[in-house]
Amino acid sequence: MSLFQWTEKSADVLQQGGVIAPDERLPWPQTAVMGVQHVIAMFGATVLAPILMGFDPNIAILMSGIGTLIFFFITGGKVPSYLGSSFAFIGVVIAATAYAGKGPNANIGLALGGIIACGALYTLIGVIVQAVGTGWIERFMPPVVTGAVVAVIGLNLAGIPVKNMAAGNFDAWMQLVTFVCVGLVAVLTRGMVQRLLILVGLIVASIIYAVLTNGLGMGKPMDLSGVLNANWFGLPNFAAPVFEANAMLLIAPVAIILVAENLGHIKAVTAMTGRNLDQYMGRAFIGDGVATMVSGGAGGTGVTTYAENIGVMAATKIYSTAIFFVAALIAVLLGFSPKFGAVIQAIPLPVMGGVSIVVFGLIAVAGAKIWVDNKVDFSDNKNLIVAAVTLVLGTGDFTLKFGQFALGGIGTATFGAILLYALLNRKR
Repeated sequence: MSLFQWTEKSADVLQQGGVIAPDERLPWPQTAVMGVQHVIAMFGATVLAPILMGFDPNIAILMSGIGTLIFFFITGGKVPSYLGSSFAFIGVVIAATAYAGKGPNANIGLALGGIIACGALYTLIGVIVQAVGTGWIERFMPPVVTGAVVAVIGLNLAGIPVKNMAAGNFDAWMQLVTFVCVGLVAVLTRGMVQRLLILVGLIVASIIYAVLTNGLGMGKPMDLSGVLNANWFGLPNFAAPVFEANAMLLIAPVAIILVAENLGHIKAVTAMTGRNLDQYMGRAFIGDGVATMVSGGAGGTGVTTYAENIGVMAATKIYSTAIFFVAALIAVLLGFSPKFGAVIQAIPLPVMGGVSIVVFGLIAVAGAKIWVDNKVDFSDNKNLIVAAVTLVLGTGDFTLKFGQFALGGIGTATFGAILLYALLNRKR
């Protein structure tokens, strides 16, 4: 397959229980609609991360699109992944910039310099992996480890919608209504409507929310004034990096977490598609690293392959890289549209939270699927202990500090799983 040649498949393939492989695609109109769903899937987390660090969300959307295009070209269009804002940077960026938590980050330049340093280190790791292969990765990260790491990514993110996206009892009920809507669409519909379960469920839940709040006064009304007042086109707030040694040393080690995260994501995609993507692992790291450097150079966050979009693939059985190429182009266009940003911001937070519960849950289940597909033997105490400890470390957000550098739940779970497996797998 050349870079822009996909074999066109009818949606009938999905009806018959088949899948759309990475080198295949649906007809372009359906592919475009699926691309929109992937943009929606990544949007909540991609916007939330820069807000927590005091970055411009529109820059984050723009750079997620550009980063995904960079990743697409460097991997030769072989790896179906979307790149969005990485949460791994939040703690170290706040520490490096002394960000107070509200408004624009006054020291954003220091963070950007560190993000570029991280991207450079990440790229170097990718070059090494590309040169020596992935055999060592297989030895240290067998299915019991990769399945646990993928599951942990979804479980670790669960606290975001459950704890932070429902201000009161009404909002919590609306989250329930939202994921029930998504579930009903997934089970009761057929064809492309079923494949667009996330997008359709979000729209239906938003309509219900508007009726209950704007119509019946039961909660905080939807405010569309920002949409009406926003311009259709406009430049986001670009920012320049500042290279300062302490900030760079603090932020650059995040590259190790990104490697583990990306590895887990690619393993999940391999399990779902049945295509061995190990040969593209080094190129995937390089693509992610270069995209992170480019993003940091423009004022954006560090980026990573997105578990949210893996969750969407797991639900739709559509793994075409064409969808991500389209989604990236849409994100680039939307990054220059304050109007679009206003539309997304108008989506009620509990509705976005309900959708996030579904998507994060799908990620966790994708990890369990790795165990099932690879017939991991949990009667073996080695596998049992590795999986059990990893899940609790990640879900509980177990954090270890090394000076100013903090290794959060996903990082400790990832490295803990690798090291614990190596320790317990020693020959008796």
